[in-house]
Formats: sequence, C-alpha cells, structure tokens
Amino acid sequence: MSVIGVVSSCSCLRPGAWLLKPGVQQMSSFGLHTAARCAAKDYYEVLVLGGGAGGIAMSARMKRKVGAGNVAVVEPSKTHYYQPLWTLVGGGAKQLAASARPTGTVMPKGVEWIKSRVTSLDPDKNCVWLENDVKVSYKYLIIALGISLHYEKIKGLPEGFNHPKIGSNYSVHTVEKTWKAIQDFKEGNAIFTFPNTPVKCAGAPQKIMYLSDAYWRKTGKRSKANIMFNTSLGVIFGVKKYADALLEVIKERNIAVNYKRNLVEVRAEKQEAVFENLDKPGETEVHQYGMLHVTPPMGPPAVLINSPVSDEAGWLDVDKETLQHRRYPNVFGIGDCTNLPTSKTAAAVAAQSGVLDKTISLVMKNQLPAKKYDGYTSCPLVTGYNKVILAEFDYNAQPLETFPIDQSKERVTMYHMKAEMMPFLYWNALLKGYWGGPAPFRKLMHLGLK
Repeated sequence: MSVIGVVSSCSCLRPGAWLLKPGVQQMSSFGLHTAARCAAKDYYEVLVLGGGAGGIAMSARMKRKVGAGNVAVVEPSKTHYYQPLWTLVGGGAKQLAASARPTGTVMPKGVEWIKSRVTSLDPDKNCVWLENDVKVSYKYLIIALGISLHYEKIKGLPEGFNHPKIGSNYSVHTVEKTWKAIQDFKEGNAIFTFPNTPVKCAGAPQKIMYLSDAYWRKTGKRSKANIMFNTSLGVIFGVKKYADALLEVIKERNIAVNYKRNLVEVRAEKQEAVFENLDKPGETEVHQYGMLHVTPPMGPPAVLINSPVSDEAGWLDVDKETLQHRRYPNVFGIGDCTNLPTSKTAAAVAAQSGVLDKTISLVMKNQLPAKKYDGYTSCPLVTGYNKVILAEFDYNAQPLETFPIDQSKERVTMYHMKAEMMPFLYWNALLKGYWGGPAPFRKLMHLGLK
C-alpha cells in the first residue's frame, strides 16, 4: 500500500460473505456490467486474468492501446474491494461498505468482463481454459490473479471464527469480527500473529495491534491487556530505518514481541493459540487469549501451481525489471501472484502498472523493454487513530521516500492521507489506469529542493 494506498490485486476474496453489512450486499445487486457470463468471443488481443487492482488498472491501460473490444478481463467476483481500508474497518474507524463497489462499476467501459474462473493455462498455444471447458485465446496475456489465503492450514480454522474473541483483517468474512473482538476484550493476552509464508502488506498484522492498543487506552482497558506480537520472522520489519522506529513504538507502548513463533492451531472453544518455535522445530507453546488476530498463511493461486508459467514455488515467473515472463514473451504479470522479490503490497501494484504499460507498448512494436521496475513498494504503518509511519522502499530494502521529510516519524498528515486521500486516488486514478506510482511526484518534490 503506497503513498496512494493502492490495493493488491486479489481475486481470492469472493462475495456472498457472512458478516457483510446489508449495504455491501445491496451494492452487489445493481450497476453490474452487462457482459455475458461466458466469453462473448473466443479470442482477444489482450486477455487479463484477475479483476483486482492490477487487473483493472492494466485493462484500462490496454483499452487505450488496442481498443475496448479487444480487451477482456476474467474475474468471477461481483464485488471489488479496496482492501487497504480493512485495517481501519478492523479498528472501528471505517465501515466495511465503504471498501466495496460492484465490479461492473470499476470495469473499464467497453472492456469485456468474463464472469468465470480460470482453470488452466496453455501458453504454448496462447490460450486459457475457463469453467465449463470454455477456451479463450489471446495475443497478449496479463496475469493478475493475486494471492490466496489459507486459514485452513491452521488447525481449528476457519471454523474457529464462529467463536468470539477472534478476527482477521485479511478477509471480508472476518474483518468485522476483529472490531467486535477489540470492543469485547476484557483482560488477558491480546495476541497478533504473522505467518511463516509470504504475505501481502507485511505491515498490516502490526497496524491492527497498534490500533487495539490505542482503543484500549482510550477505554481504560489497556492496563488489563498483555499485548503480544508473535511473528514467524526474526525482525519486526524488513527495512532497518522503519524497524528501528517501530521498535521505539513497541517499547513505549509496552508490547511484547516473540520472534520465530508460527501459529499452527487455534482452540477457539478454550481460547487457546498454539505456536511452533521455529528455532526448535516441533516444539510448541500454548497461550490463552482474550483476543486473537490471525494473519493467515498465504500462497499462489491454485491455478498457477505446477503451471507452465510458474516457478517451482508456484509464483508467476517474471523478469523483475520488466514484468515480462521469463519464457513466454507475450505473457506478463503484475501484483501479488508474481515472484518479484519485493514486498507484496498495494503500492507495488501501482508502480508495476506504469512499468508494465511501457513494457507491453514496446513488445507490441517488436522492441525490447526498456523501463525498469526498481522494486518500489510501500506500507503506511498505522500506529494509532491519527498516526502513520509511511514506509517506502525498493528491492534492496533501502528507503525510497517520496516526501523531503523523515518518513520514519509518526505523522498525523500521513494518517489523513491514508484514510481520506488514498481511497479517492485508488478509485479515480489507479483503477482508471492513470497512476503508475509516486516516482514522478518524488522527482518533482526533490528537484524543488535543489
């Protein structure tokens, strides 16, 4: 999530969720795109897989290159979610309905919306297969399938979410349960987890912890809470500058951090969380909780695993500078489903979209890609109801900041940017294909100081 708070493209979250507010349910029922459920044609010049941020942004850009009728997006979900808002939904600062819009309203006008799922890819024959054995061919393929959540890999989940005192900001099904668990907390351990897998927005598991701390201080419950951050990692954050700042926040707020601890089981009936000590494989420890926030294990979409376009781990195998596939020159990738060695955040999608646009333009002209993606990614680290540390960095985990100030400091202005300005820019700039990350703005800001 970046300076504009763009969301990671993710098609793993589907509509019809329990715990949705009525307003969200109603939004899904009107304003939908009128495309047929199956592909109207069996060939498109540009086929986009996934209707999350990356897929919609790129389909808008491709529409301007080849014409709307020559572009199609495969996406089964009726509702498109602006997921960065879920940190604030889980913390009670925003409503879930504010993060949702019907997919048809964000689909570029005239672009074909194929309401189906991809079941297999055949890049050697330039085609994909959809549900009901529908085959669609393409000249260029953009894969933007997001990342999959795997609560089921934790014993006792997802059924454990039917019990109180447990929530997760990563799913539309469970984000409101987080806020209820925070409100209902009385005393004991408040545990926040980070899994032993790649995740999208690696700062999010901490953000809700800081919001919980702030809420309990405001309501007089903080003295009864033992806040614990149990992370599978060996550091609090991957970029030292921001890690140092976060450790100061943690110390000031008396939060306990347990490194190399991976959640393996939830015994919701007993309010017990079981963690494996990764430094001593097989050794576990059990913690009673009065509140538990779960960040689920994540992985590549199932359709990519063992696919011709993926690496050994199942991630889309693309060049880290051009986003062009390493083996298939007419295949490209964007967002969380790729194996780009950078954090899987929304900000990365924004920056990647600008680079990928240039890459595809040159490929279409039979020229070699020139513009290079530097791994830019970002995470607005919410540390309170009016505070944010704006982390921005590159492939080398070096700060790549937009503003000529020390962004490792907690700032009220950055909070308002995340909460108010970012959603506006997401809906009105990124999804319309007009935002390619903050690099041009960053240059102007710093040139102005010379």
